[in-house]
Amino acid sequence: MKNIYILLFGLLSVSFVSAQQEFHVFPNGKSSGKGSLSSPWDLQTAFSQKPDVVNGGDTIWLHEGVYTGRFISSIKSTKPNQFITVAPYNNGKVVLNGNIKSTSNGVLEVKGGQVIFRDFEVTWLGAFSRNEHDKDFQSCAGVFHTSGENCKFINLKIYNNPGLGFGSWKHTGGSTIEDCMIYFNGYMAKTGKGAGEGMYVQNQSENTRYIRNNIIYNNYYKGIEVWSAGKRKDYEFVKNITLKNNVIFNSGGLSGNSRDNLIIATDDRNGINIAKNIKVIDNIFYHNTDFLKNEINGDAASFTLGFRKNAPVEDVLVQNNVIIGRNNALRLLHMKSATFKNNKVYSGYVALNTEEMTYISNWNFDNNHFFTKREKAYRIDTNTLYTLKEWQNLYKIDSDSKWSHIKDFDMDPVLSVTQSSQKANRFTVVLFDKKGNNVAVDFSEYDLTKWDGYKIYDAENSSELVVSGKISSEGLIEFPMDLKAFEKPLHNTIAQKTSDNFGVFIIEFQSEEASDKTPPLFKRLFGWLGF
Repeated sequence: MKNIYILLFGLLSVSFVSAQQEFHVFPNGKSSGKGSLSSPWDLQTAFSQKPDVVNGGDTIWLHEGVYTGRFISSIKSTKPNQFITVAPYNNGKVVLNGNIKSTSNGVLEVKGGQVIFRDFEVTWLGAFSRNEHDKDFQSCAGVFHTSGENCKFINLKIYNNPGLGFGSWKHTGGSTIEDCMIYFNGYMAKTGKGAGEGMYVQNQSENTRYIRNNIIYNNYYKGIEVWSAGKRKDYEFVKNITLKNNVIFNSGGLSGNSRDNLIIATDDRNGINIAKNIKVIDNIFYHNTDFLKNEINGDAASFTLGFRKNAPVEDVLVQNNVIIGRNNALRLLHMKSATFKNNKVYSGYVALNTEEMTYISNWNFDNNHFFTKREKAYRIDTNTLYTLKEWQNLYKIDSDSKWSHIKDFDMDPVLSVTQSSQKANRFTVVLFDKKGNNVAVDFSEYDLTKWDGYKIYDAENSSELVVSGKISSEGLIEFPMDLKAFEKPLHNTIAQKTSDNFGVFIIEFQSEEASDKTPPLFKRLFGWLGF
């Protein structure tokens, strides 16, 4: 029997060695290295490996430290349904710092497919310009995914890059961006306006791109643009995208001008490259607003559908979202076909365009609750305004929707509790209280039996612990809303903490026995093999 066990373990070991390899990268690694612990690679060498060296099932471990440079990753998996993983070794803090003189478009440019990038930071450190007028200014994105399908970007922190936070371009279909924090990206352009979105998304593939459970806030320009600026394209590449459980707030804040938290549109003049088959489900869009004073004046767009009348969006689903802004928080500008259901909207009015009203028979609106300053909430142009009742009678839509004055606006204080699909002990919690009072959250529906304690972090100050404690038998945990401390962006003097009526938190549950140590090789072996 003993010989059988030895033989079995030997076979498993051979299978493991042939199927999965581990490679090591250090900040002071060498291009002449072998990728081993004793002879590690530098990061660019690791990212340049061919499939005959690094392939699906393999892991590239990044050891703790700062990796300064602009990096191009061309690694790719040629094995069906198997990914290369790039992650920190032993949960160490890994930072990619792009603050060097370079013509590269991003701190991390990704060109390979079926790769998982997870659990590290992408940023600029030190002194640099955020003003395009300066001679030493360089525009640089955080992550620039130009090619390679079916990649996964998980739990990345992308911040303080003097450009776009994350570019997810048309040749990268089937990819997933999940559990990331994207903030403080962008710069002041020569026009005097902010530039640099949190995320810019396209997709030419028939495979769906997923953007879910991300926290995106305080970038210089818009939060997410599902968009193409091309004016004369002859093919479609803004389609098949699902945005779910994201919280996007105070976009444009670092430039002093509120911008769309989300826009879905194209600038196409040919009527060919049209944004279509886009799903927006269970997201929260917010701009700083004083609800006690019924604040609504001034522009603060939160969600926009459509931009160019030649390219009205098609087959867009907007469901179960919270949309909060100012006068023009909700702009439904050019829509050929759309479903808009179960949304809660706080806006000066619902902005529409005369040109799109010919398509209204293709719209499916219902069960929404609109809070606006005036009863005539639907504004097609400056002279054409309707109450909800007039809108319902004239266009036969929104039959079960409701209208209320903004003074009556309120919501359940727990807007969302989203468990990470990657880390079962981690939740994103989004809260609302008009008066900024603390909010108790009931976690009793979740299985917390393996944990006995918790730690709470404010998403706007994520490196500092807000509060910790023990889990009560009732599963109720109180979150403090009136927080003043916040992480400040580099080289920007106008950043402000979000109003205390709105809070985004990360809670991590822990047990006293929990250990951050990497499991022994034997245990990791059987874990990878599914035992």
